[in-house]
Amino acid sequence: MRMTPRRLAIGMSLWIPNLFSGIRVKRFASDWTSATVELHVNVFTRNYVRTAFGGSMSAMTDPYFFMLVRHQLGRDHVVWDTRGEIEFLKPGRGMLTAHFAVPREKVHELRERARGGARVLEWFETEITDGEGDVVARVRREVYVREKRREAPAT
Repeated sequence: MRMTPRRLAIGMSLWIPNLFSGIRVKRFASDWTSATVELHVNVFTRNYVRTAFGGSMSAMTDPYFFMLVRHQLGRDHVVWDTRGEIEFLKPGRGMLTAHFAVPREKVHELRERARGGARVLEWFETEITDGEGDVVARVRREVYVREKRREAPAT
């Protein structure tokens, strides 16, 4: 069964760490260039002062740049999420949203840079916004890309 953007969005929303963390994947674009993820701040996802728990906000941004790059590059490349940074700007309340975008041009550039097995590290950025559209946090995620080594045929 082929992995479609819709199947992946449903699967990621039902995946136990996301399901119990209030994280819902609203959509992956049909061409794998973008994704939208929401975090419902509730009794399980808030901190001591009743605002969004920072770990939940970090978790809602964890794999999505990696997934967008991986699906666009295909099986000929190794793709990993290597690290992340988050800057908290305002208390998060209610419904929080993050939009992820990886344009085809960026993936083409990564493919070229990784040609021949070169290791490529690339930072991607997004913002987490609240229901009013205010920025709650800025997030950076680093993605590792390398072209897979091809096995030489036995002689």
